[in-house]
Amino acid sequence: MTKTPDFAKVMQDMMASFPVDSSAMQNAFKTQAALAEKMSKVALEAAEKSTEITAKWTKDTIAKMADVSKAKTEPTDYTKSVTDFASAAAEMAAENLAAFAEVAKKVQMETVELMLAAGKDMSEDATAAVKKATNEVSVAAKKATSAATAAK
Repeated sequence: MTKTPDFAKVMQDMMASFPVDSSAMQNAFKTQAALAEKMSKVALEAAEKSTEITAKWTKDTIAKMADVSKAKTEPTDYTKSVTDFASAAAEMAAENLAAFAEVAKKVQMETVELMLAAGKDMSEDATAAVKKATNEVSVAAKKATSAATAAK
């Protein structure tokens, strides 16, 4: 009687002939983790700087409000005090918004640099993985062809 071929064994042999190298995935994960760490650093530095700007702006505004809240002897002194505060507040707003713009500009530049570097790294990793996989498949295919020829 003819024996039914064991396809499970054939599939196991075929899969063993084409080994999977997980180092490409590990390298991709490491690259992604490094990028995430660098992006987090950029975001945290921006948050820290923004908090410093906000705190200074608040402190300066409160100091200016102290001058406005002082009792005055002449009614015109109140007008002058409020006008001086409004002028100082407008100047502080312009300075602080410019400082926020500098933080945003720095974040944008660093993000673009990181993304370009990450794209280059990922491209290099992908190229290396494809070359390695191509070589391994070629070797496995040659082995499979040799085994099939020898079996005849």
